Amino acid sequence: MFKGYEGNGYMNWALATIIKRAWEVHKLHRLEANIQPGNLASIELVKALGFHQEGYSPRYLKLRGRWRDHERWAIIAR
Repeated sequence: MFKGYEGNGYMNWALATIIKRAWEVHKLHRLEANIQPGNLASIELVKALGFHQEGYSPRYLKLRGRWRDHERWAIIAR
């Protein structure tokens, strides 16, 4: 979300909507989110929506010229 709009529930609503569509429309059985360990807001968001941490990927993605570690979070359709 854009700076200044944090804490209003917009990302929670958006991600919950995407998850529902993934299950009901696209019939997916699994979604993953790869999040940098210091991004506590995103980690709390996925935890609140039922994601579970499955792993840790060192040097997963190059951002702004640096390789960044990520945590792998996933949710499976019930």
